[in-house]
Formats: sequence, structure tokens, C-alpha cells
Amino acid sequence: MEYYSYMVRCADGSFYCGYTNDLEKRIKTHNSGKGAKYTRARLPVVLVYFETFKTKEEAMSREWHLKRLTHSQKEKMANK
Repeated sequence: MEYYSYMVRCADGSFYCGYTNDLEKRIKTHNSGKGAKYTRARLPVVLVYFETFKTKEEAMSREWHLKRLTHSQKEKMANK
């Protein structure tokens, strides 16, 4: 099984970072209003960045690092 760390851009221009084992399903969940509380008020969201990992722990660790980036650092990653 693969795991993903991902970053979405919210409708207000902010970013949300998370991890999942089904990226397509998770983005649909966010956009249906049933995802994270943060994204529910900032719909729609657009996937702008993701990385693939072999273990859940690796994906969670990367998510932790992504969440600590500044907005401008996230912007640079999203525009690659």
C-alpha cells in the first residue's frame, strides 16, 4: 500500500496539508464538505502538491514538516 503527503490550496488562498492512503478519494472528501474542519469553510480545494511513501509513518512525518513551512515556502512548492 502507498501513502501520500499532500497539500491543497483552499479557495481563500491558504494551504492545508495532510496525509492519506487514497489521494483521489481524500480530495473528493474535502470538496464534499466532509473532510477536515479547516477545509470545510474554504471550499473548493485544489491539489497542488503530493509525495508518495511506502509507510504511513513516513507520510505522517512529511506532513508534519509540510505543516511547519511558511506560506511563501508552500507557495513555491505549489508552483513547481
